[in-house]
Amino acid sequence: QVQLEESGGGLVQAGGSLRLSCAATRMIFSFDIMGWYRQAPGKRRELVATFGTSTNYADSVKGRFTISRDNAEKTVYLQMNSLRPEDTAVYYCNLNRRGTEYWGKGTLVTVSS
Repeated sequence: QVQLEESGGGLVQAGGSLRLSCAATRMIFSFDIMGWYRQAPGKRRELVATFGTSTNYADSVKGRFTISRDNAEKTVYLQMNSLRPEDTAVYYCNLNRRGTEYWGKGTLVTVSS
Protein backbone atom coordinates (compact mmCIF):
# COMPACT_ATOMS: atom_id res chain seq x y z
CA GLN A 1 0.00 0.00 0.00
CA VAL A 2 1.35 3.40 -0.99
CA GLN A 3 0.10 6.62 0.53
CA LEU A 4 0.48 9.92 -1.23
CA GLU A 5 0.45 13.34 0.38
CA GLU A 6 0.19 16.56 -1.58
CA SER A 7 1.43 19.96 -0.44
CA GLY A 8 2.07 23.38 -1.86
CA GLY A 9 -1.44 24.55 -2.64
CA GLY A 10 -2.71 27.96 -1.68
CA LEU A 11 -4.04 31.28 -2.88
CA VAL A 12 -2.23 33.06 -5.69
CA GLN A 13 -3.05 35.92 -8.04
CA ALA A 14 -3.55 35.35 -11.72
CA GLY A 15 -0.21 35.23 -13.49
CA GLY A 16 1.54 33.86 -10.44
CA SER A 17 3.21 30.51 -9.80
CA LEU A 18 2.94 27.61 -7.39
CA ARG A 19 4.84 24.40 -7.01
CA LEU A 20 2.96 21.36 -5.81
CA SER A 21 4.71 18.39 -4.25
CA CYS A 22 3.51 14.83 -3.76
CA ALA A 23 5.40 12.64 -1.33
CA ALA A 24 4.96 8.87 -1.37
CA THR A 25 5.32 6.79 1.79
CA ARG A 26 7.02 3.96 -0.11
CA MET A 27 9.40 3.64 -3.01
CA ILE A 28 8.28 4.68 -6.44
CA PHE A 29 9.69 2.85 -9.41
CA SER A 30 10.59 3.88 -12.90
CA PHE A 31 7.67 1.84 -14.27
CA ASP A 32 5.14 3.71 -12.09
CA ILE A 33 3.11 6.31 -13.89
CA MET A 34 2.86 9.40 -11.71
CA GLY A 35 0.25 12.00 -12.40
CA TRP A 36 -1.60 15.09 -11.31
CA TYR A 37 -5.33 15.51 -11.68
CA ARG A 38 -7.65 18.30 -10.63
CA GLN A 39 -11.28 18.80 -9.81
CA ALA A 40 -12.92 22.19 -9.93
CA PRO A 41 -16.17 22.89 -8.07
CA GLY A 42 -19.09 21.27 -9.88
CA LYS A 43 -16.85 19.59 -12.43
CA ARG A 44 -15.44 16.14 -13.01
CA ARG A 45 -11.89 15.24 -12.09
CA GLU A 46 -9.60 15.77 -15.06
CA LEU A 47 -6.06 14.87 -15.99
CA VAL A 48 -3.48 17.64 -15.70
CA ALA A 49 -0.21 15.83 -16.39
CA THR A 50 1.37 12.41 -16.22
CA PHE A 51 4.95 11.18 -16.16
CA GLY A 52 5.59 7.61 -17.24
CA THR A 53 8.13 6.84 -19.93
CA SER A 54 7.33 10.35 -21.17
CA THR A 55 5.32 13.32 -20.04
CA ASN A 56 1.78 14.10 -21.08
CA TYR A 57 -0.17 17.31 -20.48
CA ALA A 58 -3.71 18.49 -20.84
CA ASP A 59 -4.00 21.03 -23.63
CA SER A 60 -5.17 23.65 -21.14
CA VAL A 61 -1.87 23.57 -19.22
CA LYS A 62 0.68 22.92 -21.95
CA GLY A 63 3.48 25.45 -21.87
CA ARG A 64 2.51 26.60 -18.36
CA PHE A 65 2.80 23.52 -16.14
CA THR A 66 5.71 21.11 -15.78
CA ILE A 67 5.61 17.73 -14.09
CA SER A 68 8.79 16.21 -12.70
CA ARG A 69 9.70 13.32 -10.45
CA ASP A 70 12.50 12.25 -8.18
CA ASN A 71 12.22 8.52 -7.58
CA ALA A 72 15.01 8.52 -5.01
CA GLU A 73 13.13 11.13 -2.98
CA LYS A 74 9.78 9.42 -3.64
CA THR A 75 8.40 12.75 -4.77
CA VAL A 76 6.55 14.15 -7.76
CA TYR A 77 6.25 17.84 -8.49
CA LEU A 78 3.99 20.08 -10.50
CA GLN A 79 5.40 23.50 -11.33
CA MET A 80 2.54 25.78 -12.29
CA ASN A 81 3.29 29.10 -13.96
CA SER A 82 1.08 31.79 -15.49
CA LEU A 83 -1.82 30.62 -13.37
CA ARG A 84 -5.34 31.54 -14.41
CA PRO A 85 -8.58 31.71 -12.42
CA GLU A 86 -9.77 28.63 -14.33
CA ASP A 87 -6.91 26.66 -12.79
CA THR A 88 -8.69 26.90 -9.45
CA ALA A 89 -9.31 23.35 -8.24
CA VAL A 90 -8.31 20.66 -5.81
CA TYR A 91 -5.20 19.01 -7.22
CA TYR A 92 -4.70 15.30 -6.64
CA CYS A 93 -1.60 13.20 -6.97
CA ASN A 94 -1.96 9.78 -8.59
CA LEU A 95 0.27 6.74 -8.81
CA ASN A 96 -0.59 4.04 -11.33
CA ARG A 97 1.36 0.90 -10.64
CA ARG A 98 0.63 -1.63 -13.33
CA GLY A 99 -3.07 -0.85 -13.22
CA THR A 100 -3.44 -0.34 -9.49
CA GLU A 101 -4.12 3.28 -8.66
CA TYR A 102 -3.35 5.24 -5.54
CA TRP A 103 -4.60 8.74 -4.76
CA GLY A 104 -3.69 11.50 -2.41
CA LYS A 105 -6.29 13.54 -0.54
CA GLY A 106 -5.66 16.64 -2.60
CA THR A 107 -4.45 20.18 -2.14
CA LEU A 108 -6.51 23.27 -2.95
CA VAL A 109 -5.23 25.82 -5.44
CA THR A 110 -7.14 29.06 -5.69
CA VAL A 111 -6.26 31.62 -8.35
CA SER A 112 -7.75 35.07 -7.92
CA SER A 113 -8.37 37.43 -10.82
